[in-house]
Parts: sequence; C-alpha cells; structure tokens
Amino acid sequence: MENILEKAIQLSVLKLSQKYPNYKRFIYNNIKNSNAKVIGIYGPRGVGKTTLMVQLLKELSLPVKDAIYISCDHPLFVDINLFDFLEHFYKKGGKYIFIDEIHKIKDFQRHLKSAYDFLDLKIYFSGSSALSITEPDFIRRFSMFKLPALSFREYIELSKGLALNSYNLEEIIQNHTDIVQTIISSLDDRILKLYDEYINFGAYPFYFEDKEKYIDKLTDSINASLYYDIGEIYNIPTDKIHSLKKLLTTLCVSKPLELSVEKLANISNITKSTLYKYIDYLQRAQLIIHISHEAKRFKSLRKPDKLYLGNPNLFNALCLEKDKGNIRETFFVSQLIYKHKLYYLDKGDFLVDEKYIFEIGGKNKDFSQLKGLSNGYLAVDDIEVGFDRKIPLWLFGFIY
Repeated sequence: MENILEKAIQLSVLKLSQKYPNYKRFIYNNIKNSNAKVIGIYGPRGVGKTTLMVQLLKELSLPVKDAIYISCDHPLFVDINLFDFLEHFYKKGGKYIFIDEIHKIKDFQRHLKSAYDFLDLKIYFSGSSALSITEPDFIRRFSMFKLPALSFREYIELSKGLALNSYNLEEIIQNHTDIVQTIISSLDDRILKLYDEYINFGAYPFYFEDKEKYIDKLTDSINASLYYDIGEIYNIPTDKIHSLKKLLTTLCVSKPLELSVEKLANISNITKSTLYKYIDYLQRAQLIIHISHEAKRFKSLRKPDKLYLGNPNLFNALCLEKDKGNIRETFFVSQLIYKHKLYYLDKGDFLVDEKYIFEIGGKNKDFSQLKGLSNGYLAVDDIEVGFDRKIPLWLFGFIY
C-alpha cells in the first residue's frame, strides 16, 4: 500500500500542476463551507466535477502529504481496497482526500461508510449522477451536492467574464422588468444572441476548451454515459444500449413527447417493465427529464408522462431535425428542475411548486390558454423585455 500511496501522491502533484479555469460553479462556496465529514458531488459527465474538486484542493494550500487528489479510473486503483488505502493515507498523516470517479471502485459505498465511522479524514468524492450515490440512504448519510449543466447565467459569466446575480422564481415573477434592465445594461452583447448561443453550445464548460470540437466531445460524453456509466453499473447488454440511444433520439422528432409506454417499447424494442427501468437510469444520468401530470399528485387519474432531453444542447448531438417548441420547453424545464418541482397540465404547460402555472411559447403567444387563471404566466421566446405576466423565456436561465 505504501508504493500505491507514493505513486498516488506523485499523480496528485501532476494533476495540480495542470492549468484549470478560475471560474467557479455556483455551488462552490456551499461545498467549501460545508462542515460535513464526507462530501459527495454528483452530476452528468462534462459539467465540471473534477475541476471543482481540484479548485477546492488548491484553495486548501496544504502540503501534498496532507491533502491529495486521486481518480479511481486510473490503472493504479484497479481492484484496490479503497478503505485500506484511505486508512493507510490517514495513518501517514493525511487530512483531506479528493476521490474522483469513485464509481469505478467496487462497493465504494461500503468503503466510504467504514471511513466515515473509523477515520478522522475529510473526504470529497465525485461520481456520475447515474449511480447509486443518488439513493436516499446514501444521501442521508453524507452531504451530497448535485452539479447540473451550466445555466444560461453561468454561460454568460464564462463567455463574457462577468459576475451576474441569480434570482429566485418569486423575484423573477414579481420584478422581471427591473431585473431584465439590470442584466441587459451590464452586457455588451444582445441578450437574445447570447441565448441562441447557449441553446446550441452553452450547457457544458468544455465548450470553452475547444469550441470547434464541442459537438464531437458532447457526443462522446453521451456515449460514455450510456456505455460506461449506465451500461456497466446496471449490466445492460450493448444491444440494449443501442435501444437506449434510439429512445433518446425519439425525443427529438416530435413535440414534447407524452410517454406512451407501448409506443416507446415498440420503438426501442424492449419490454415495458424494462423501459421503465431504462427511463429511470437515463433520468439519473440527466440525459432526460421526466415530468408527470399534475393529477398524479393525488393518484386520481392514469395520465401519460412527458420526457424531455436533459438540456437543449443535446438536440445538436442527437437530432437531425429539431422542433422549436420542444427546445423552448426543454430550456424552461432544464433551468427550473434543479430547484423546483414541475408537473405538466391540461390547461397551461407547467405547474411549478404547486403554485404557478406557465405557458411556454413564441413572441405572439397570448393568454387564451391561461384564461381565468390569476396564477398563470407566459414564458415567451424571442423577446428581450416582458410586461406584467408576460416574462422573457431567457430570464428563467438565471434561477441558478
């Protein structure tokens, strides 16, 4: 174990010597200020989990013998007993360890629980959101932070080098005209131009590393999520992974898809019971978002569900043809789902937090579908500034 630790320390030094962005994601300070003994960061591939952990480690400014970074997808850690390694590091004076790609370790949950119980060691770890680290029992035991794709606000901050405020939903509803004026006055570019950029390539930080190869890297990230995360974790055969990808592409070719299990099962060539499991896996991986009908709150009606791609950028990697209405709703859902509970409705598009009703549409959308609803609002595409209950769609990208 001593030789493994020595090599791990050398690799950690190499990792820290690499160049990383200065920009810090919105949950950075919450993680840094957490007093929890074991902290987990989970999210889809490519959203910046590794960068965030390296940033945290660098800010500690501790000697390498006290704080190291390891990645469990490195050959050094194949078949390693993680608890034995953590115990050895601790006995050698280790205080902090940052563990990336922890899902590559068999039974990592058991090893982390043992470390929590027996070692006075601060542990940060990351893994794909497709994993069992999202299980309720695991989340209750440790302090877990979900890292989603970049919000529209974060994309602007990264691309323009600005610091912009986020706003809660209540603030947006009550003060959207003033908020819009504040945002627009701070920009040297048109907000709708920036919004179009975000829809096409603004959801993942790796866009800023190599803009020309963005779609290729996004496609690779999707495939890795399907074949290596979902496929390996849940022992799904390769031919069924093809069916999963086919399921994703069906979400491109229609308006927001109401989930007819029979139809999707036929398209994907899998049984209905298996389909339900696959939908859960895809949602855990944040490749799709699953929205139920509001009637299911009361279990009074059997209603189909709706499936959306996880964010608008996925259309470019998966879809030959794109429906604009689908993209609009996908943007709205992807920006709100991190902090809010959404259902879809028969009258209006979405019920948010069982309080607000939103209809999504283009600049000519009127209130006919929200008639008589005092809690109804329009989220409207292709406008910079709204009025009263008509709110620019892009502004919902400032929720986080």
